[in-house]
Amino acid sequence: MPKLTVIGAGVSGQGLALLARSLGEKVLVSEQKKIPEDVKALFRQNDIAFEEGHSDKVFEDTREILISSGIPPQSEILMEAEKRGFTLTGELDYVLPHIRTHNLVCVTGSNGKSTVTSLTGHILNRAGLKAGTGGNLGTASAKFTQEDFDAVVLELSSFQLARATKNLRAKVAIITNLAPDHIDWHGSYEAYVEAKSRVLTLRAPEGWGIIQDRDFDTLKPSGKIITLSWTAESSHSTEGHIFMRDNDAVLTLSGETIPLFKYSDTTLIGTHNLENAAMSFCAAHLLGVTGDVRSLLDGFRPLPHRCEHAGTVDGVTYIDDSKGTNVAATITAMTSIPGRKVIILGGQGKGEDYAPLAEAVKRECDYAVLLGTEAEKIQSALDAAGFTNYRRVASMDEAVKLSRNLASPGMVVLLSPACTSWDMYPSYKARGEHFCRLVRELA
Repeated sequence: MPKLTVIGAGVSGQGLALLARSLGEKVLVSEQKKIPEDVKALFRQNDIAFEEGHSDKVFEDTREILISSGIPPQSEILMEAEKRGFTLTGELDYVLPHIRTHNLVCVTGSNGKSTVTSLTGHILNRAGLKAGTGGNLGTASAKFTQEDFDAVVLELSSFQLARATKNLRAKVAIITNLAPDHIDWHGSYEAYVEAKSRVLTLRAPEGWGIIQDRDFDTLKPSGKIITLSWTAESSHSTEGHIFMRDNDAVLTLSGETIPLFKYSDTTLIGTHNLENAAMSFCAAHLLGVTGDVRSLLDGFRPLPHRCEHAGTVDGVTYIDDSKGTNVAATITAMTSIPGRKVIILGGQGKGEDYAPLAEAVKRECDYAVLLGTEAEKIQSALDAAGFTNYRRVASMDEAVKLSRNLASPGMVVLLSPACTSWDMYPSYKARGEHFCRLVRELA
């Protein structure tokens, strides 16, 4: 029997392999790097063949090649497969037809998508629904093919969406915001936006779309659209509008004004997180959820390393936004959090322009502390913007110690690097945990 070959043995690759095997397929997983021993044991247990390092086994007696998320289009094995004429299927096209729910919520965006995904899932579960939450957030989408759910909320990356061609079946499709990211992977901002926009164009025919009002002209969406802004009305003709008022958020829909939540009801930090919460409550409302907001929020904890309070020492507030791995995310964090700041920037870059970052630092910060492989490029952008209150350091330990000396009571020390962590840490999580540990040591 011809086999299916899965490229990549990460979380999504494992999910693809297990789903294919459960459907009676013969499966080979081909991973370029070393496969962890526990993953090998999982494959052996389920009679799934695997290899470390791509070989011609990928193509031998293969009917179709499944691509796990994150495998870049310029990957040699994918280019070779295309040259040989193989059918290449992305994760979403293979998995989503098998997800067992009539209420699918798909969330993407440059920033905030993990918060919206996890909060929406939390609200639905608190409302008494059996809701699954995962996707790019950490639980493979294939996990939700094994049992029935009242609703499933999936975070979808631009990598996953770039290979999506079939109907996603989403009743609610959310794009939290748009800003340049992963240009090195997609090749251009236009290609990145085109990938993100597929969450709208491939949603269910009667499905809803929720987007930022400012992104309307870029996305050019059709169908039932709800926009969000801090003004009373959308600047476009849409079915509905989320109005971020001074103290609460409301939804205008079919001539009715529907309260979503009061800002005092949540512990999320930053105005951008208030927008995330508004989109989450709007999605829940579209699925028929009503109830006391405080009860629906009860037990929700902000995701780690996303504008998370790390501690207060000598009147200075320390905030961990290690997940701020692109320029737009860091600018949003700076402008959403009140008060003057010392910001810690730098890491491994994604090929972005740091000029907008430098202008935001000039407006929002008294000092910048730079580290990592991008420190010199960020310094050049700060110089060009006329901001010279920066210092270069070699480690996070030095960065935290220096920030403590630079910050005065009432100020904020913000770790929001605008870069990935891979030059110094295995993940943004490890970077954020180190920062938080250093802050605790200060106290």
